[in-house]
Amino acid sequence: TGEDTERGTFSHRHLVLHDAEDGRPYTPMAHLEDGQAAFRIANSPLSEIATLGFEYGFSTIAANALVMWEAQFGDFGNVGQAIIDQFIVSGRTKWGLESRLVLLLPHGYEGQGPEHSSARLERFLQLAAEGNIRVVNCTTPAQYFHALRWQALRATCRPLIVMTPKSLLRHPRARSTIGDLTGGAFRPVLPDPDFRADPSNVSRVIVCSGKVYFDLLAEAPPAHDIPILRVEQPYPFPTEELAAALAPYPRAAEICWVQEEPENMGAWTYVRPHLRELIGREPVYIGRPERASPAEGYFGKHVRHQRRLLRAALRLD
Repeated sequence: TGEDTERGTFSHRHLVLHDAEDGRPYTPMAHLEDGQAAFRIANSPLSEIATLGFEYGFSTIAANALVMWEAQFGDFGNVGQAIIDQFIVSGRTKWGLESRLVLLLPHGYEGQGPEHSSARLERFLQLAAEGNIRVVNCTTPAQYFHALRWQALRATCRPLIVMTPKSLLRHPRARSTIGDLTGGAFRPVLPDPDFRADPSNVSRVIVCSGKVYFDLLAEAPPAHDIPILRVEQPYPFPTEELAAALAPYPRAAEICWVQEEPENMGAWTYVRPHLRELIGREPVYIGRPERASPAEGYFGKHVRHQRRLLRAALRLD
């Protein structure tokens, strides 16, 4: 369920088709094979607090259902913040309520302005404790698929928060093979598949999360000498997996956290102490400075600021 979920906002998924002659709706996913599990999809009202409350409540009593709510933009989820604070992140601790609710929140700095850029990742990470939720920021279709499959199959129910950048829906490099989908599992950290230089000569490693990875790739020279690691699951923090991904670069003097969000937003304040404990020194922050508003209101200014942080991360200036 969600805001314009049947059609899909700006990148049509066509989960519901309509007969051109009589207007009857048809949902292909509900008719894949005989005896399949029920599939239901519905456009929800624009009252986020009401819809989130309903979906959370339904998820607590429908233990065998994977309930997913999608915001048109992650920014709009702030209207449902009371449901998030009072129920989704704390309902299990307060009342023993189990929920495997999934929130799909479009999040990514794509020049669309302060109301269409941020799902407030920082808020979810601040609310995350005692294994109460799981927060992911997937960069491949396979990662997204495996995250949802794991959410449906896991024995213990916890809400799943998914950052879903809109630009990755059509990005030519955000792709997976059929083998990636049919095999394997979700990976909390992804190494740099394009890095070809000698690891022993690496002096800087970039650690990032989400869509900014592809922006870094686009700006990087073909033979880049700075590996780019992706944290696909900010919470629970993947300490062991990240340590393994950093291990090939023992001489790296700089471990940099790169994000497109302002310094007081995004994952930085949450990730910083985890990185510091892992590497034994202060990590380097590269991103926008602190801001009161999540994003620039002018596309041209967004492009300039984005390129500035990317070039700083890749040491191109």
